[in-house]
Amino acid sequence: MLEALGAVEFAPFWLSFKLAGLTTLILFFVSLPLAWYLATTRSRIKPVIEALTALPIVLPPSVLGFYLLISLSQSSPLGELLASWFDITLVFNFTGLVVASCFYSLPFMVQPLQGGFESLNPTMLEASYISGKSRMATLLRVALPNIKPALLTATIVTFAHTVGEFGVVLMVGGSIPDETKVASVAIYEMVEVMDYHSAHIYSGVMVVMSFLVLLSVYLFNRKQSHRFGL
Repeated sequence: MLEALGAVEFAPFWLSFKLAGLTTLILFFVSLPLAWYLATTRSRIKPVIEALTALPIVLPPSVLGFYLLISLSQSSPLGELLASWFDITLVFNFTGLVVASCFYSLPFMVQPLQGGFESLNPTMLEASYISGKSRMATLLRVALPNIKPALLTATIVTFAHTVGEFGVVLMVGGSIPDETKVASVAIYEMVEVMDYHSAHIYSGVMVVMSFLVLLSVYLFNRKQSHRFGL
C-alpha cells in the first residue's frame, strides 16, 4: 500500500485542494450577504433569485461548463474586455477554474447559510434593531455567532463539492498538468487508458477524504444539538 502511494503524483490533489480552498473563501464572502438578504427579505423577486442560485444543482455540469466556456472565452464580450484591458484570460488556466467553480458551488454555500439565518429567533434580531444596531452589525454580531453549525456545513460541503468537480473544470480548464489537471480529471484520464490500478488509488483517496469531511460535519452538528438540548 505504501509503495503504491509512493508512486502517486500528488500535483492533481494539490490543485484540487487549492481550487477548493480559494473557491470556498471567495464564496463565503460573496454568499454571506446574499444568504442574509434571502433569509430576511420579503421581496417578490426572492423566488427568482433563489432559483438562479440553485440552478447549478439541477443543471448538468457539462451544460454549465459549456456556457461558462463561451462566456469567458476571448471571443465573448467579457473575455475580449478582460484580455484587451487587463491581459487576463479565463479559459484553460487556473484562474478560470476558480471563476467556474464559484458559479458551480454557489448553492452549496448559500443554502446552508440561508437556512441557518432563517432558523434564528426573529425576536433576537428585532431586539438588535431596537437597540440601534444596523443590519450589518446585526449580521456580524448577532446572527453569525448563532449559526455556527450552518457555517461549518456550508464551508466544508462547499470545499468537498469543489474538490469533486469534474464536468465544469474539464470544460473550462481542460487537462493541463500543474495548471488545470485536478484529481477528478486525472482519474478520468487513467480510466481512459485503462490504468485502473492508479485510478483505484486516486479514487480511494477521494472516497476517504469525502467520508471524513461529511463525518466531521455530522459529528459537529450532533454535538451542537446535544449542547443546546435539541
